[in-house]
Amino acid sequence: MILDKKHAMQQKLFRQFAETEFTKELQEELDTTGAFNWDIHNKMAKYGFMGVKIPVEYGGAGGDYLSYVVMNEELARQDLVLSIYANTSNSLGGGPLLLAGSEEQKKEYLPPVARGEKILVFGLTEPGAGSDAGGTTTTAIPDGDDFIINGRKCFISGAPMADWIIIFAKTDLSQKGSRGISMFIVDMHLPGVSLGADEKKMGIKGYPTSDVVFEDVRVGKECLIGPLNKGFQYAMRTLDGGRLGVAAMSVGVAQCALDEAVKYAKERKQFGRRIADFQGISFMIAEMAADVEAARQMTYHAAELKDANDPEAGVACSKAKFFAAEAANRCAYKAVQIHGGYGYIQEYKVERLYRDARILSIFEGTTQIQQLVIANSLLK
Repeated sequence: MILDKKHAMQQKLFRQFAETEFTKELQEELDTTGAFNWDIHNKMAKYGFMGVKIPVEYGGAGGDYLSYVVMNEELARQDLVLSIYANTSNSLGGGPLLLAGSEEQKKEYLPPVARGEKILVFGLTEPGAGSDAGGTTTTAIPDGDDFIINGRKCFISGAPMADWIIIFAKTDLSQKGSRGISMFIVDMHLPGVSLGADEKKMGIKGYPTSDVVFEDVRVGKECLIGPLNKGFQYAMRTLDGGRLGVAAMSVGVAQCALDEAVKYAKERKQFGRRIADFQGISFMIAEMAADVEAARQMTYHAAELKDANDPEAGVACSKAKFFAAEAANRCAYKAVQIHGGYGYIQEYKVERLYRDARILSIFEGTTQIQQLVIANSLLK
């Protein structure tokens, strides 16, 4: 796919920003401390990245899915964790409101999120409900004009910095599985809302993750998003867009791995020759290049289908996420292998790249869940 003039200009902007602002020092700081960097968050917000896909009437840039994909790819090409800074508000954070929120809810919550003044996160996963999201045990019981929420969400990216969280809770206890689940937006500062300790993660360390616990949290009925007992379908539709974002990040990571491998192979000499001149190395690089290009084309195609509101868009997002995430892991593995012992040393970027890449096959639906979605679409 050849980008049109608009998207090519956006690509150039995103790439220039990432190469200028995502310095090696910043990347190493995030990986070492695991702390959220508000300075770079505010800078990204100033450039409008937090609202790329949020409509103009709600404070965003009103970009399409292809713009969103290009942004995630270019930011992740420089640093995966920093691409997540801009992705959340455009994906799982703002997605449920755009799909099912009332006009009043959109006007209240989306503008400050698009401006980067507030952080909105997504709370679906529970200790006993990961891939089986329909196994939600968090409850929201009606009490007069309010709901009383009790439960626990885990692995919530961005929870320690969040102002609001969109959660899914059982509101009809007589229903089984994914039925009877509703969607709520909850102020993280309400009485009864608390956080678990920050998770110590393998990678993406500069975007803190923790549990969120709800103990008799009282929210008004105005916090219900969409129809009562119909929240699960919106969770699944939100994840379509989220999977597209992860696919784009995966393309960026795979491209970065390829860039680092090519650079090192040209510089490193063994037996009096560049290692790039050895067939074993050159073939690995050729495989990486094919993986990158295939992943990019699948991801861009899925974005086009989303923009066209094509009925096949959801499956296309799963295909792109499945292939691109696995391709990123293959490329990161080969990049470390080409670097040899140096690839195992933190001084070299591919060491962190290898750790960061691993999450891509897990969050927003594991590789195996994507395989189920794809298979079910063919075998139904």
